[in-house]
Amino acid sequence: MSSTHTGAEAPAAPAAPVAFRELLPSPGGRDVDLAAAYAYPADLDRPWVRANMVASADGGAVGPSGRSRDLSSVPDRRIMGALRALCDVVLVGAATARVEGYGPVRVRRAWEGLRAGRARTPAVAVVSRSLDLPADLLTGAPPDARTLVFTTDGSPERRRREVAEHADLVVVEGASVTPAHVVDGLAERGLHRVLTEGGPHLLAEFVAAGLLDELCLTLSPHLLGPGSPRIVAGGAQAPGAPESASAQSTPVRMAHLLEAEGSLFARYVRG
Repeated sequence: MSSTHTGAEAPAAPAAPVAFRELLPSPGGRDVDLAAAYAYPADLDRPWVRANMVASADGGAVGPSGRSRDLSSVPDRRIMGALRALCDVVLVGAATARVEGYGPVRVRRAWEGLRAGRARTPAVAVVSRSLDLPADLLTGAPPDARTLVFTTDGSPERRRREVAEHADLVVVEGASVTPAHVVDGLAERGLHRVLTEGGPHLLAEFVAAGLLDELCLTLSPHLLGPGSPRIVAGGAQAPGAPESASAQSTPVRMAHLLEAEGSLFARYVRG
């Protein structure tokens, strides 16, 4: 899951300085420019799906409270802020939105240069069959970054009408919303820089469908034991994916590895 939740805009305390050290590909590099290190490919003509997840040193995705924020840190939140500043849309599953308390992404003055020509903050897109979503996620979004909700034609009709009053609603036919539905819907709206923050089941569907381009993984210096779920969970094959997709290994290459205050920040790109 993501390392912390979104929320309504609030005055922020001055950010404490964080020194990121580059371990790969240029060992010893300091004063890392996060915007440059995590820049999306230029001139995208399709959605590029990047995941941001956090895990303990032994692979757990959530801490004792049942939320991923237990594993977070100041450097992790700094990375998360940079990733949100760079993206067009933050994509989450409904369970993650509920558990992590999602609301619209806060506006940050520090992002202004990175978001020139775009909305001041990325929109949030959420996938939900039941449409059981945090109220602020629907009602608190600014007009230029309305929440986008993907659901099926089997979701409660009355609830669809209520959601459509405040958010942009995409209704797909069939039993489930597939990763292809989501990618196509984002492409139609010109939202090409996609940041998904989980949860593990949504991430598993994108991996199985072959639609995850990049994984930004924070390795937190904690041990959680065998009870915590992994960052990719569920085991079920993504709807619409090839039958063998869930059993395939997806090759990735490490684009960089950073370190700060004991946490590691790896960026993996598919292929």
